[in-house]
Amino acid sequence: MMKRFLSVGLILVLLAALLLAGCGGSKQAEDNKDNASAPQKDKLKVAALLPGTINDQGWNATAYRGLKLIEEKFGAEIAYTEKVAQSDMEENFRGYASQGFDIVIGHGFEFGDAAKKVAPEFPDVKFIVTSTNIHQEPNLASLNTDNYEQGFLQGVVAGLITKTGKVGAVGGMEIPPIADSLRGFEKGAKYVNQNVEVLSAFTGDFEDAAKAKETALAMIEKGADVIMADADQAGIGAIEAAKEKGVLAIGANGDQNSLAPDTVVTSGFDDLAFAMEILVNDIVNGKFEPKFYDLGVAEGAVYLAPYHSFEDKLDQAVKDKIQQIFEDMKSNKLDAHALDK
Repeated sequence: MMKRFLSVGLILVLLAALLLAGCGGSKQAEDNKDNASAPQKDKLKVAALLPGTINDQGWNATAYRGLKLIEEKFGAEIAYTEKVAQSDMEENFRGYASQGFDIVIGHGFEFGDAAKKVAPEFPDVKFIVTSTNIHQEPNLASLNTDNYEQGFLQGVVAGLITKTGKVGAVGGMEIPPIADSLRGFEKGAKYVNQNVEVLSAFTGDFEDAAKAKETALAMIEKGADVIMADADQAGIGAIEAAKEKGVLAIGANGDQNSLAPDTVVTSGFDDLAFAMEILVNDIVNGKFEPKFYDLGVAEGAVYLAPYHSFEDKLDQAVKDKIQQIFEDMKSNKLDAHALDK
């Protein structure tokens, strides 16, 4: 009789355990179903429209570095279109916005009008235009790295290392950012060397390296022994001229020493890649404002590239002077813009 009661009890315990397991399994299945149906966070998508090519060792290459930095830091999907003509700007902005890109960047002030027209059509997309100060509610901002301060630092270097007392600055198209750069170059050179003569000219083109080379050669013929070129792809021609004639050069918009290691002393680094990262970080963290973001030496977006092989060729006093001016600009002790008034 006792064995029968034990058997019945054992059966009841087993049945209860099975019921509990079934309930637990149902709850787990329900949880899994809920997790499967939960919305997944979309990958950040960032695109850029470029006026030139990413291998120009200058302006467009900087934007590409910015995209790659954003890809690495934020795990973003990136895309870009090179050599976008003015007639195609609106179409390209709409194309990326329609494809679900969260941020679309027009790399250059010339994209401003198209961005202002297209942005209202896609209020959930952030539109950014570089090298200008435009902005528009609720989703259009501009991003600028201080071209004048970059030119000023380059001019400081040129004014300190010239032996002839003449230096040259070759610009591409005569547009605000390039004009700012050349004006800053002259102010920087004269800040450290009041007697220096600054030769400057615009070629009117960002791709014609032969014309930039010809312009630089003409300056060298007049006695310039330091050449700076801010002309994107065309600027490579000016560096070639300096190399051929045995004079020094200063790069622009990135470290251009590799183009002529024994010629390019340093480069004015207009770190748009870093500036792009700062702005995208604001967007990701919900801090975006439709305003003009202006970043320079103080923000870490403008500086000089390493001296490379010239580290031991330049007098220490010259390097110390350059560094001191840079530090004064960084701490706002020196307002380079005030010298332009």
